Amino acid sequence: MRSSTVHTAAVAATALAPAVSALNILMNNDDGFGSANIRELYRMLVDDGHDVVMVAPATQQSAQGGRSVFTEYGTLQQPTQYDIVPAGAPAVGQDPIDNNIWYYNGTPAACTFVALDWVIPQYYDNKTMDLFVSGPNFGTNMGPFVWTLSGTAGAAYAAVSRNLPAIAFSAGNLDQRPYTQVNSTSETASGFADPSTISAELSMNIISALINNTNPGDRLLPLGYGFNVNWAEIDTLEANATCVQPEFYHTRFTGGALTDIAVRNATTGVFRYAEIWTEGVNACINGDCSLPGETEIVDSGCYGAVSTFTIDYSAPSGEADSAVRGKLSDVVLSGMPEGAKRRRAMTKREYEMSASRRHD
Repeated sequence: MRSSTVHTAAVAATALAPAVSALNILMNNDDGFGSANIRELYRMLVDDGHDVVMVAPATQQSAQGGRSVFTEYGTLQQPTQYDIVPAGAPAVGQDPIDNNIWYYNGTPAACTFVALDWVIPQYYDNKTMDLFVSGPNFGTNMGPFVWTLSGTAGAAYAAVSRNLPAIAFSAGNLDQRPYTQVNSTSETASGFADPSTISAELSMNIISALINNTNPGDRLLPLGYGFNVNWAEIDTLEANATCVQPEFYHTRFTGGALTDIAVRNATTGVFRYAEIWTEGVNACINGDCSLPGETEIVDSGCYGAVSTFTIDYSAPSGEADSAVRGKLSDVVLSGMPEGAKRRRAMTKREYEMSASRRHD
């Protein structure tokens, strides 16, 4: 098995210096706009000179996957998380302290679309975003099955579908906290920084490396590409911290990945989920199969994993794909129907004219 390392120590130095060029960055998550992880990363990105807009869920929206669910109400029916904004306020609005932090009462994917089709056009002169950042999430999102469940992933995938390079960040720490409870270094039992602060620093390392290794004016990633980044629990709230600066490795989605099974309680008749390893969820079909699995890496200790994903779910070309399609050749045709037209990207003028259909 061949592994490739992303050396965080070397990259950390670049994260502390001003970015080569300031980017327009759109942020989102599924834990909510007031959670500690996303606020710490937002703070660091702004301090690094980037123009950052956050549009994130008003409440906890984990495990929503790519569902794009928009509220039916024009106002909040209940307060946002941590009572940051009261009930009765608009369903989409700004943080009372920072006007570049927005909430929307919808799923993570819906927040991505509200950001791109309402907030940015209406309040930021429809400026072009260079990068989409989702998270860091509280809890990892590893393996092909969990990827489909993750709201963190769903928000990033929605952004990639809208031509943006995207990174989904997920931390091993599970205990979600508001941003107002981030500890200073002197207040942690270990004397190291707060886990949310370190999670933001790890994210900054990846973002800075991406920027510094991209020519000015070029896309940060090819069209349709993104990264899924996970790391082990940062335990600096414990006196004897053992995971402070995980080393990152290039990985793939499959390899040690888990899927779910339904487990029935014989007494109550109630089902719950449990996790199981299967060959199906670990079949390496696309990408570099010599890379270690992201689950294998993160579950091995104080490590991080960076997997590349693409928008295209299609099976790769080759003998296996031809054989699979051949099984349906009696009833399924190949090629384009006569007279059918391939969809093309809308021109800017066509997009503007479609506004009435997008904003009714």
